[in-house]
Amino acid sequence: MAERPTIYDLSHRELATTLHRWGQPAFRADQIWHWLYRSLVGDWADMGNVPAALRARLADAFDLLPLIPITEQVSANGQTRKVLYRLADGQTLESVLMLYQDRRTACISTQVGCAMGCTFCATGQGGLVRHLSAGEIVAQVIALAREIRAAEIEQAQAQDRRAILEVHPVSNIVLMGMGEPLANWQATWKAIETLTDDRGYNLGARQITLSTVGLIPGIRRLIEAQVPINLAISLHAPNDSLRDQLAPVNRRYPLERLLQAARLYIERLGRRVTFEYALAKDVNDSDDHAQRTAELLRGLLCHVNLIPMNPTPGCPYEPSSRAQMIRFQEVLVKERIQTTVRLSRGVDIEAGCGQLRGRYLESQG
Repeated sequence: MAERPTIYDLSHRELATTLHRWGQPAFRADQIWHWLYRSLVGDWADMGNVPAALRARLADAFDLLPLIPITEQVSANGQTRKVLYRLADGQTLESVLMLYQDRRTACISTQVGCAMGCTFCATGQGGLVRHLSAGEIVAQVIALAREIRAAEIEQAQAQDRRAILEVHPVSNIVLMGMGEPLANWQATWKAIETLTDDRGYNLGARQITLSTVGLIPGIRRLIEAQVPINLAISLHAPNDSLRDQLAPVNRRYPLERLLQAARLYIERLGRRVTFEYALAKDVNDSDDHAQRTAELLRGLLCHVNLIPMNPTPGCPYEPSSRAQMIRFQEVLVKERIQTTVRLSRGVDIEAGCGQLRGRYLESQG
């Protein structure tokens, strides 16, 4: 039997078209969409107001649970949870849930593997296997949201349960997991449109952050789309020679062109751009690197996230010390560039993308 597509691959319009072709009334699309994205059902039988015959036909045509959890890790403080899922074709992907006081953030993947080849990234070291479909991207958010809601309902008093149903279990999404989102543009953008659809999960565009290593054609597509999601660019170096070494895509899209694209994004969307800078000891973390980064970004509406480089097997770099990260930050702040030293969450469970999958694949030979 051929692999079934997941129901999450369908936009609302595509679902309505399918149901119309099956001779169903138009309102069925809204009912099913509500069950999928508001009620977060994990079983067709739970769609109480959908006729049994239609539920059976949907179950025959579409997969409702395209992600099967294989293993998971939870950080010592319980605030970071990493899940390895198996897909219908046997491939695997990682998703991470990060809990903060004011939000619950899902870090999700857009590809199995990655072709960008960044030298410090476990996913990049393994190469690209395939793109994820829009539904496989969406399903990561739904799977994590479903589990959050189930746990909260179980713990809540009866009178509080209705209020829980009105809150997004996952309040923020970062497309920073395995893969380069802009290299899988069509599926990534369709997933964003599905998750922001006000008839369904209805997440605000400004609660979504897309991280790219710097694919300029994709940044231009974001500009053309005119949807105000947050853009994060992996910078990691203030000059082309060093960035060529850390992020080989820079040879194709060098810094001058990348900064031009960032300026255009800021101008057209009126949105601040975040630059991610992973600091590696004695590689890109000197005071001179900080000063050159400040000069590179001067005048831009931007924010810099300084991150200790996450150690991965096969990576030749070590994370910078906390003291050196603070020194780097002080140089940028002195130049009036908003800068945060970001806590590295989930280090005790190797939450950097690709690490859990890599160890699983090694265990499977």
